[in-house]
Amino acid sequence: MKSKSKRKILGVVGSPRKKGNTHILVSRIIDGAKDKGATTEILFLGDLSIRECDGCHVCWKGKQCSKKDDMNKIYPKIMKSDVIVLGTPVYWYGPTALMKCFIDRFVYFNCPENRAKIRGKLAAVAVPFEEENPKTADLLIKFFEKSLQYLEMKLIGKILVPGVSRRGDILKKADLLEKAYKLGKRLAKDKTGI
Repeated sequence: MKSKSKRKILGVVGSPRKKGNTHILVSRIIDGAKDKGATTEILFLGDLSIRECDGCHVCWKGKQCSKKDDMNKIYPKIMKSDVIVLGTPVYWYGPTALMKCFIDRFVYFNCPENRAKIRGKLAAVAVPFEEENPKTADLLIKFFEKSLQYLEMKLIGKILVPGVSRRGDILKKADLLEKAYKLGKRLAKDKTGI
């Protein structure tokens, strides 16, 4: 009998391209988690209206973000999740503008009133990119590591897939897609199983 995970896993696709390499990679991780019984959801940042943070610090006073956009609907999903899978291709050695804007809005959790809502959550990153050299993703990975560490979240997995640029190129990387699937299964385990 398949064990049922109680974990809630939120996948976030930061590529503007649906059914592209990032979407496929995040979906593969989510498939692994789902097959282990986790509750899963995927957000496509390109489908959402998320404005830039302007540093007004209204959220630091324990109030809802002053921006009237989709991020206010996403905060509860983030808070209810146990694991967040962040997927973005490498754009100019960093994340896409969609992903950067999303992460910028995590300033909501950067105050004593809201920090407990994110502290201790687990995260994984999924990063496909065109160049063959894995070092191409170094600055992007460092961005995630530093940001998640600052938020007191724990980065427990990452999948880098070099050499993919055209939509669907990642399908030729069966070994890395299998690694992504196994990561999803691992993310679905209970806290003692990580």
